Amino acid sequence: MRRKKFNTAGPMMEDIHYTLPPLSRWDMNEMLELIEDRKYFILHAPRQTGKTTCLLALRDYLNKEGKYHCVYANFELGQTARNDVYEGISAVLSELHGRIKETLNIVIPFTVNEIVDANKANKALNAYISEISVLLDKPLILLIDEIDALVGDTLISVLRQLRGGYDKRPESFPQSAILCGVRDIKDYRIHRSDDEIITGGSCFNIKAKSLTLGNFSIEEVKELYHQHTEATGQLFTDDCFSLIMRYTGGQPWLVNALAYEVTYEMKENRDPSVLITPALIEAAKERLILSRATHLDQLADKLKEERVRRVIEPLLLGETDDSNEDDNQYCFDLGLVKNSSIGLVIANDIYKEVIPRELTQIRQTRMMAVFRPEWVATDGSIDTEKLFSMFQQFWRENSEIWKTDMAGYKEAAPHLTFQAFLQRVANGNGIIEREFAYATRRADLMLKWRYNGNEQRIVIELKMLTERDSYEKVRETALTQTARYADISNADEAHIIIFDRCGKTDWKKRVFTETVEIDDNMIKIWGM
Repeated sequence: MRRKKFNTAGPMMEDIHYTLPPLSRWDMNEMLELIEDRKYFILHAPRQTGKTTCLLALRDYLNKEGKYHCVYANFELGQTARNDVYEGISAVLSELHGRIKETLNIVIPFTVNEIVDANKANKALNAYISEISVLLDKPLILLIDEIDALVGDTLISVLRQLRGGYDKRPESFPQSAILCGVRDIKDYRIHRSDDEIITGGSCFNIKAKSLTLGNFSIEEVKELYHQHTEATGQLFTDDCFSLIMRYTGGQPWLVNALAYEVTYEMKENRDPSVLITPALIEAAKERLILSRATHLDQLADKLKEERVRRVIEPLLLGETDDSNEDDNQYCFDLGLVKNSSIGLVIANDIYKEVIPRELTQIRQTRMMAVFRPEWVATDGSIDTEKLFSMFQQFWRENSEIWKTDMAGYKEAAPHLTFQAFLQRVANGNGIIEREFAYATRRADLMLKWRYNGNEQRIVIELKMLTERDSYEKVRETALTQTARYADISNADEAHIIIFDRCGKTDWKKRVFTETVEIDDNMIKIWGM
């Protein structure tokens, strides 16, 4: 019998993947009531959270129930047509036509070309689904996936044609339709070929409701992983699961990818007698990040967008959010951020790692040639005096670095440059933990360095001194925060780096060191 695996690509298939019951991930009673009430509504969630799997399960459920004919279609293939409505509508109609024949096993007495030729492109979709609805002996339910992959005039045309036949349901138009994508339709900003910008809500004002898929709870993660244990006998220790939730935030792709990494890609763990421990989960997390898997690459690509930068850069700096609500919602919809008790934060620990690494990829590569591991002491521990002195000198010589290589994140460049340097230090022998949040005016880092069976825990807080700040206030706040963080994390050492961005102080005054004792913690301040 074929061994099931955790899935990291495409919809779940129950015969080859460990999977949670898809229809349990939303309120099924609400879903059925919306369909019965002839509503058109939205399902949106970040990429690779299980939307397609859930839609396919709903299709199969409804068709088995027998009250409706339900058809799923993926409109993504119309994306390349962009503002060419004729090509875009022809593409989505071809997809829909094939899915109807495959799913309902009916003879359709007309072709897509005949419908397109008989109607203008801006009427062809409406005409086609009207003809299909009349042809069927039960109401049609239409599930449209990747709707927001369509671009410009093609997307506007699809939305308006669906709206145009709404009053004809259910006799000669779908009784209900679900439009599925990454964003809620109200957040669409559709750029037409004539440069006019139209919102999705304005051309699809028949939307009754927006539903979303949440991340997995810790109970669902345990249930999913337990399927592997039942199938193979391989156990996860109980303390793995809080760590998995911290790393992934329950994001479905990350949950599956982390499990796939630790149980399969780490080949020595394919032996089911190997007990999966937090140390193995941590190693799998690092491997997953270094692999730059497709999901993480897509995430990194989004960082280049200006509306994403406006949300993420203040987070990296711990500064007050200067983005607008639309930007925040866009980043929520992408799954990049979430709300917490301390405000807006990056969604999970893996994303906290990926974001700085991706923004400093070029810089990290160059640093490999600049720095040699002279910071390693004879006993294998890190000589932090040498480590920070080297970076202090490097920053003095290269502070203009912030003007380049940071994908537009100029304000966060000092923080990102140091993190690129620290990544070079940690490479292969250490782990960096990061904490960022709006309005905290801080970026907390902890380097966990392993040597000779020991672990060295070094807390580092990054601060920015700008023209609106006084050095005394920044210093006092940093000392209090760092002492608290050092206590909480049981640190061996604590350091503060203060980057002077005022531009008024010469380097002789800007570069300094100071050691302060506070609450039984010795904290060293490095001015740069």
